[in-house]
Amino acid sequence: MKMLYSTLLFTFFYQSTIAIALTYNVVNLGAKGDGKTDSTKYFLSAWASACASTSPATIYVPKGNYLLTKADFQGENCKNDAIAIRIDGTLMAPSDYDAIGNAGNWIKFEGVSGVSIYGGVLDGRGTSLWACKVSSKTCPTGATTLRFHNSKNIAISGLTSSNSQRFHIVINDCRNVKLQGMKISAPGNSPNTDGIHIELSSGVTVLNSKIATGDDCISIGPGTSNLWIENIDCGPGHGISIGSLGWELQEPGVQNVTVKTVTFTDTTNGVRIKTWGRPSNGFVKGVVFQHLLMNNVKNPIIIDQNYCPDNKNCPGQNSGMKISDVTYQDIHGTSGTKVAVKFDCSKKNPCNGIRLEEVNLSYKNQPAQASCANAGGTSTGVVKPSSCL
Repeated sequence: MKMLYSTLLFTFFYQSTIAIALTYNVVNLGAKGDGKTDSTKYFLSAWASACASTSPATIYVPKGNYLLTKADFQGENCKNDAIAIRIDGTLMAPSDYDAIGNAGNWIKFEGVSGVSIYGGVLDGRGTSLWACKVSSKTCPTGATTLRFHNSKNIAISGLTSSNSQRFHIVINDCRNVKLQGMKISAPGNSPNTDGIHIELSSGVTVLNSKIATGDDCISIGPGTSNLWIENIDCGPGHGISIGSLGWELQEPGVQNVTVKTVTFTDTTNGVRIKTWGRPSNGFVKGVVFQHLLMNNVKNPIIIDQNYCPDNKNCPGQNSGMKISDVTYQDIHGTSGTKVAVKFDCSKKNPCNGIRLEEVNLSYKNQPAQASCANAGGTSTGVVKPSSCL
């Protein structure tokens, strides 16, 4: 019995030691949470240590403000496919926007597998760059706050992203990604501050999040499939957009997208599909917009296949994109303009298989209007404004 007890005690302490050894506290490695000292190398050191292990590892960021410059977390030589990053503090971009303004990304994970991020705040400190852009000076493009590229099995939960220089979060060329409990914010007049942008990715889920930005709350780019978006508060911003698509002649399509249980408040658009008015072999199909509430939304339901800013680079103004099998179901609320439903489809490739089911949108307590061009489909149940399909 005594021997068994000793064995159990040894096993307990051995396992406890392993658990402690595989938690990498960035402060213990040298990071300072004073908001002034560049802590980038200590975060990268924690990443290198976690990657060197084949056992699950945790990178821990205690309370405090941690200044980070451009940080690339590479998975190419990473042996670990179970790294958790737990953040109790705030990561701060440099106050000088030039430090990362042309870097493309502030924080990037590339080629990683099995990375989870829990909690934390990412402060992009983009205010001064936005002011530069408004003043028409020569300014950097601005950095995306957080990008995952060529990665799989990613989970992000309870993360806050504020005042990104440009896009807040980009999921590019990824598989099996889950984002939930996100809080994303930037002023309604901040340029190009999309909340979450997804492209060339499959199996992405976005749940239970609040997004307020100066651009799309969520934007969906080419090559996106099997995307599920549910329980989102969106506004201010430009709504949830598929597109813009069709810039390239050879472009992968968008398919199997579900957007449900979303509240849009004071946004430019509700749910939008936007394609360039130029040749392309791309497509959009198998899309469901369901259980949506519109509060003073300028374009609650819109398909725009004639997108062409300044009327440049759009020969013939005909979109080659084929849009089909799109369902709008149980959509209610108020439009900020008289035309609440607008389907402006391609002359060359008319939209088909558009379905309106139980849609009730009004404008200033009056019936709203619907506008259709080159669009075909059906309507069932109560549909207000009256269907133009």
